[in-house]
Amino acid sequence: MLIGIDWGGTKIESVALDATGKELLRLRQDTPRHDYDGCIRIIKEMIDKLEAETDQTGSIGIGIPGSLEPVSRLGKGASSTWLLGRPVEADLVKVIQREIRVENDADCFAASEAVDGAGAGHNVVFAVILGSGAGAGIAVGGKAHHGPNNSGGEWGHNPLPFPNVTEIPGKACYCGRHGCMETWVAGRAFEAEYMNHTGKELKARDIIEKKRAGDHLSNLLWDRYVDRVARGLATVVNTLDPDILVMGGGMSNVDELYDDLPPALAKRTFSTVFHTPIVRAKHGDSSGVRGAAWLWK
Repeated sequence: MLIGIDWGGTKIESVALDATGKELLRLRQDTPRHDYDGCIRIIKEMIDKLEAETDQTGSIGIGIPGSLEPVSRLGKGASSTWLLGRPVEADLVKVIQREIRVENDADCFAASEAVDGAGAGHNVVFAVILGSGAGAGIAVGGKAHHGPNNSGGEWGHNPLPFPNVTEIPGKACYCGRHGCMETWVAGRAFEAEYMNHTGKELKARDIIEKKRAGDHLSNLLWDRYVDRVARGLATVVNTLDPDILVMGGGMSNVDELYDDLPPALAKRTFSTVFHTPIVRAKHGDSSGVRGAAWLWK
């Protein structure tokens, strides 16, 4: 049995899979934000429950909202800032008392979609997350690519390309820089744009519904959002030219993204042609937790 844990900033999800990828049991709980020890306790409780209810022992893979520094194995680059500088892997092993595998959650997402998801059959998969934050994972040959700094796919913390005067220097990011892609294309960033123009707080899905109903401002904000996503991904295509772009996160559920993004991206790439498929993740919000389980495959 394969156990996967997706330790997210808003929820902790776990799944038990058999060797073929069939789901046996799934659990989910809200993340106790800023409670590092509480998160580890919940993970241990979930593992115990999965094994008790399936009457099986599983391998354990865990996706975290950040990555581990390759030498010290301390948490780095985490939007869940309470993981920064913590011996995440060692602390998990201490509590779980078993061998585990820990990787970045976006890498788990990329591996999941590359193995048996929307990217299956493609050699180089660039899996984009447009959720409460923004990031990506790279899978090559069905396996996550990390690099010597464990920084592969950190697309969300590159600056927005080709900024206009209204986009300089950009908003402050939790990473300490200004104008990171995450501050422009995360779902929260889309909502913040609406708030800035109207003074009203709306969820992204409600703004999209207003757009569909013909609201002029919502349409303009959507066009601006798509252009920013396209600018950011153009640098990925120019550098990596992946075989497929797989989209995940809450904003990937907007159907219009798959009509509007390809032509916007084509206008921003160096090449005169753009044939890269842009597709929605097959496993949706479950990709991260499935990919964590696949760490043992």
